[in-house]
Amino acid sequence: MYADYWQLDAKPFEPHPDEESYFPSESHDGAQLKLRYALDQRRPAAALAGPSGVGKTLLVDRIIADLGDHAGPVVKVVFPQMSPRDLLTHIADALEAPLPENPRRSTDEAVARIDKALAASVAAGRHTLLVIDEAHLLEDGGLLETVRLLLNLAAGATPRMTLLLVGQMGLLSAMGRATSLEERLSVKTLLRSFVSEETAEYLQHRLNAAGASREVFTPAAVEAVHQITGGIPRQIDRLCDLALLVGFAEQLAVIDEPQIHSVSKELLALSTD
Repeated sequence: MYADYWQLDAKPFEPHPDEESYFPSESHDGAQLKLRYALDQRRPAAALAGPSGVGKTLLVDRIIADLGDHAGPVVKVVFPQMSPRDLLTHIADALEAPLPENPRRSTDEAVARIDKALAASVAAGRHTLLVIDEAHLLEDGGLLETVRLLLNLAAGATPRMTLLLVGQMGLLSAMGRATSLEERLSVKTLLRSFVSEETAEYLQHRLNAAGASREVFTPAAVEAVHQITGGIPRQIDRLCDLALLVGFAEQLAVIDEPQIHSVSKELLALSTD
């Protein structure tokens, strides 16, 4: 709707950026390097933590895409708040582990299926990756013992599987309370929000990727974006997308600080309705 007005080829702040518009901050690059190390070295477990909206899921998806066809199988659990039996059965199904002749859908059956699937993967020269997103919810669901069981299944001279736990900041404190699990985490990495300079670079990068050829946000507007969003990419995208729409509606030549504050108040009002 507003792309032509701002002389853009596309909307710059879409929530799912493509390869060209992806912005690799120092924190993202560091986290990716550590997690790739854990996978390449076939470590038993790793953890990625960070505030909501900093791009944890996007980063993990990029890592999985970079692994290529030679890796895997890859199983991703997006919402782990289920019973231990249901979680294990879900993982067994995702691994395409064969069901017994008379399936009972019990915990023991799911464990046996996962064990056979991991063995088959190793025999085929492959390494399984199990990603549990929103893993900070595991403790509330009483599922940390289930995670320990999964790690026991994967244990060996060379682990048969790498478990990647992804969640908000509470994940690290939960692991700290589960000593037997924390000891198995070969890598713990934190994905932080942008500092002010990175927010400015992020904005310009996304605009450039969308074909920007002139100034769209003033420096004061960019600083206001950072202060309001705290450098959280998801919030930056939401605020700037609406600012461009409002700027188009009001036929502005450029987005300045007052417009950012005005749009921020609109978003706040919408979130409290």
